[in-house]
Amino acid sequence: MWSSGPVYAASLARFADQQPDGTEQAPTLAEWQTLLEQGKLAGPRDKPPTPPDRSKGAFAYGRVAGVSQGSAWKTQVVDNPKANLENWYLSIPQPGQAFSYGISTLIRGTLGSSQVQTAEMVVRYPDTAYQAHGNYSVEYNLTLPLRNTTDQSRTVAIAIETPIKEDKPTKGLRFFQPPAKQVFFRGTVRLRYNDDQGLPQTRYVHLVQRRGQQGEPLVLMKMKPGDRRLVQVDFLYPADSTPPQILTVRTMN
Repeated sequence: MWSSGPVYAASLARFADQQPDGTEQAPTLAEWQTLLEQGKLAGPRDKPPTPPDRSKGAFAYGRVAGVSQGSAWKTQVVDNPKANLENWYLSIPQPGQAFSYGISTLIRGTLGSSQVQTAEMVVRYPDTAYQAHGNYSVEYNLTLPLRNTTDQSRTVAIAIETPIKEDKPTKGLRFFQPPAKQVFFRGTVRLRYNDDQGLPQTRYVHLVQRRGQQGEPLVLMKMKPGDRRLVQVDFLYPADSTPPQILTVRTMN
């Protein structure tokens, strides 16, 4: 028969001891037990955040730990939101041009928009972030009722991009070439739209972007003069991603 009794489990990590010859010595079981019983674990605390109203000097965002306000961001991007519903549309850019909308801008990283889109913290630990930088796990539902208002057929691309974080860029958004090594966005994006044959499409893309990476087209559409296409972009902002990101509409030709 098996005898019942308490079971204890612990997950620990520590730097190995270095020997005089430079080699490393793995900890013994006794050293692990001493660490568990006497060690200063889960420290030190991260750098405390800078108050949001401080406009000068170094700025620390701090770790997000608490409850943020809101769980979803739903919007329809149109030229004139005050127009009648039947006139709600988004004109595509001119050939070779693009426009972008911030979807995760933050303090000192508004990309010239002056918009801080990170949620306020309803409850937080005293030495952690004032805002939910990155809006982790917030559901995004973005609708683009595109319309080709030109007199020629145009190829239109939709992309998500991760520009270099700046507050007031002087010459537009900037990207690294090649992108930096740090991964700033990694998650699944759903795109719904009608293709060039008028058939409804649903596409799931596992998107991985590095810091300062210009995005590849997630959707390409050939729009005839006067053509309208409803494009819906949905995703949960991935945990451990780093803002800012943008949603870009580009007319290729």
